[in-house]
Amino acid sequence: MAAKKQILIIDDDQKLNELLKSYLSKFDMGVTAAVHPEEGLNLLKKRGSDLVILDVMLPGKDGFEVCKEIRKASKVPIIMLTARGDVTDRVVGLEIGADDYLAKPFEPRELVARIQSVMRRLAPAPAAAPGGMLQSGGLAVDLSKRTASLNKKDLGLTTTEFEILLFFLNNPGAVLSRDRIMEHLKGIECEAFNRSIDIAVSRLRRKLKDSADKPKFFKTVWGEGYLFIGKVEKVKP
Repeated sequence: MAAKKQILIIDDDQKLNELLKSYLSKFDMGVTAAVHPEEGLNLLKKRGSDLVILDVMLPGKDGFEVCKEIRKASKVPIIMLTARGDVTDRVVGLEIGADDYLAKPFEPRELVARIQSVMRRLAPAPAAAPGGMLQSGGLAVDLSKRTASLNKKDLGLTTTEFEILLFFLNNPGAVLSRDRIMEHLKGIECEAFNRSIDIAVSRLRRKLKDSADKPKFFKTVWGEGYLFIGKVEKVKP
């Protein structure tokens, strides 16, 4: 039997936390909640978590700052909640390393779908099961450990960034549209937000020190999507 997924909620709405605890338990999820950001950070440090649900509007320290702190030490998936539903909030959250977003108010079932979608990204792809490496220049992706490095220095990719990079490496020389990438990441149950793909590719470029003007890895194909132009080599374990 698969281990129960542990979810950490950091939200100052105690009533919502209790509702989500009850609802998520129906989907075999264990839930811990914190109403203050420091309390949530301490719980994450002490107990760990499979996924964090993080509200933007928090007392003392907003969710963006909390997300940044989490990303300094952990790659745990983060779904951010924003009461304003502002696209700017979503963009900022994705830029600093959140894996998904959800505007308040929301249906609890939609949150479950988002959680399950993010969790699927964590599961190793069947093709990656034998392990091995994918290499392109100084870039190396370890399929077993699900890590990526540039010139032997770990890139510290989020789950979303890793999945996007792996998708490109498995499709070198093919133009991948934003919709195709989004479909690969989330399937059909989540609304596509094309700007999030641009943000994720931008983060990858920054971590790979890849210039949009003189690309070594990612080339923008205007009006169509992105193209991985590096030569990819498969190295068996």
